[in-house]
Amino acid sequence: MLAEHNAKPESFSSHESLSLKSDNPLIWPLLTLLQGQHQSWKVHHLASALQAKGLMHDLDPLPEKDLFKRNFLLMNALFELQSMLLPKQWLQVQAMDIKICRVLPHDIVHQQQHDEALKNYYLDWQHYDTCANVVKEMLESFWSSYHEYIGANQQLMHDSHALRIFELNETATDKDIRKQWRKLALKLHPDRPDGDAEQFRQVCEAWQTLRSKAG
Repeated sequence: MLAEHNAKPESFSSHESLSLKSDNPLIWPLLTLLQGQHQSWKVHHLASALQAKGLMHDLDPLPEKDLFKRNFLLMNALFELQSMLLPKQWLQVQAMDIKICRVLPHDIVHQQQHDEALKNYYLDWQHYDTCANVVKEMLESFWSSYHEYIGANQQLMHDSHALRIFELNETATDKDIRKQWRKLALKLHPDRPDGDAEQFRQVCEAWQTLRSKAG
């Protein structure tokens, strides 16, 4: 819990916000849950499932603020994932009805317009208030839970090797790196129909090396 941290709470700087925006720790566990069970989820059920896996930390000593921050992280990750899955799949993001649809709805443009204001709100990290180190801890928990894919020995590889795995060269920008990480991870994630656990592990290891450059 935040109250257990000795460090003084700090607000997000623009650098930290950008880094978090590019790497919400809940995106990939949520994909696993949504792909693993073809059902409609409620946001609080997703939160409970993630908490059971040790991927949802206490975010604030005040219960009402803790609930808001959990909801914010979940909705942020869901809307990020929604954009990533298009145009092949549609992730319906409604608090009480969350599911991946293999067929895009006929009124998808209307749905996107209807949800635009809500989506923009949850994708803006300025609306989220907590210590940066708490979310960093969540990231560490996420990577630890993926040890079966990324290996127990998480030594960083050389930058040039990581870039080759990402099919990029030394001129790649931060934006290029983030974009390629999302593309490859989504394609190779073991819970995807054509996923590949070994290649996903390599991409995860490469991202561990390059993500500090994509902040």
